[in-house]
Amino acid sequence: MLRLYLRFYVALVASLFLFVLAIVMLWHFTGDSVEQAGNTLGRLVQNVLPPADSPSAEQQQALRRLATGLNADVTLFDRDQSPVAAVGSPLPPPGGGRHGMTMIRSSRGPISYVHLADGRWLAASVPIGYGHPRFIFHVMLVLLALTIGVAAFPIVRQITRRLERLQRGVESLGAGDLTARVAVEGRDEVARLAESFNRAAGHIERLVQGHKTLLANASHELRTPLARIRLAVELIKDSVDAKRKLGLEQDIAELDWLVDEILLASRLDTVTETVATEELDLLALAAEECARYDDVQLEGAVVSINGDARLLRRLLRNLLENARRHGAPPTQVRIARDAATATITVSDHGFGIPQSEFENVFRPFYRPKDARDRGGTGLGLSLVRQIARRHGGDARCSVMEDGRSCFIVTLPA
Repeated sequence: MLRLYLRFYVALVASLFLFVLAIVMLWHFTGDSVEQAGNTLGRLVQNVLPPADSPSAEQQQALRRLATGLNADVTLFDRDQSPVAAVGSPLPPPGGGRHGMTMIRSSRGPISYVHLADGRWLAASVPIGYGHPRFIFHVMLVLLALTIGVAAFPIVRQITRRLERLQRGVESLGAGDLTARVAVEGRDEVARLAESFNRAAGHIERLVQGHKTLLANASHELRTPLARIRLAVELIKDSVDAKRKLGLEQDIAELDWLVDEILLASRLDTVTETVATEELDLLALAAEECARYDDVQLEGAVVSINGDARLLRRLLRNLLENARRHGAPPTQVRIARDAATATITVSDHGFGIPQSEFENVFRPFYRPKDARDRGGTGLGLSLVRQIARRHGGDARCSVMEDGRSCFIVTLPA
């Protein structure tokens, strides 16, 4: 992809090229008068001078009349560029390959030459016309275009460099860095755009922080009534039948689990710095969590990773809990290592997840219609992906060779 500053610069250089081309074409069609100036001047001088075969004295006298009032050296040469007549100090001949009007520089200063129609040359130590007007004009145009092109590059680059910094700020904000801001430079449209971005980023940061604070505080405050309800259930256990008491206890446990997951999700969203890491044996960690559930088969190799043990336990527990609630036993957990990546694969023998739902199941509070009567909060898999990404990895749903679906978590080994 062509960079923006290169596109600006190429457009500018192309515009200069078209401008120069248009001027050259205009000169080609309208510049005949300048090109013919040498021929006209040569014809006029020839009309004043005697013919080329006239005696030298006659040509000398005519040249003296022609140079009256010029206060310059003037020399007349024949076709062979031999001096015929001179006023003042003789001037050097024009040399071969010249025609029309021309000007050369010598040790005596600039000398102008006019080529007469009969082949003679008139030289003067003062300007008497334009030398090579077409060539000079074209050279000036090329130099002007090159100068503008060279001078415009740093200007264009400065503008696009500020746009690139603004792009990096937008990408940082989109990646979750709510403190991302860009420097405001200049007083043009780009500077106003940077100011607008900073204001919008500040507003978004305040809204998100307020939302996270409200969510965390509300989740924390739910702990107190839950504790009171649990205590009340314990106190009335003799006056309530066992089935109703078991239902209340399950509801309380589910609410407690929901509050715990909301608090963890809020904390993961609020805290932006990297997690505290330690060296962990992923296979041993998985074995401890699998021991909490029935019908779980664990296999794999010892893989060492750096991570937060508490968060990784929660990741494994949520995957196993999801398999217990929505799958069919046995649940299979496999730990593997591929190059520098550790892989956790969790599958069960249930119906699996349709491919159209592979991404939806990782959305917070999302539960498929056929799974809403099986309990759960809809936050478990969302936390799995958050924890994996916090460790520099990711979580996804995939299809195995036998057609069943599974969850795959990748972590840096």
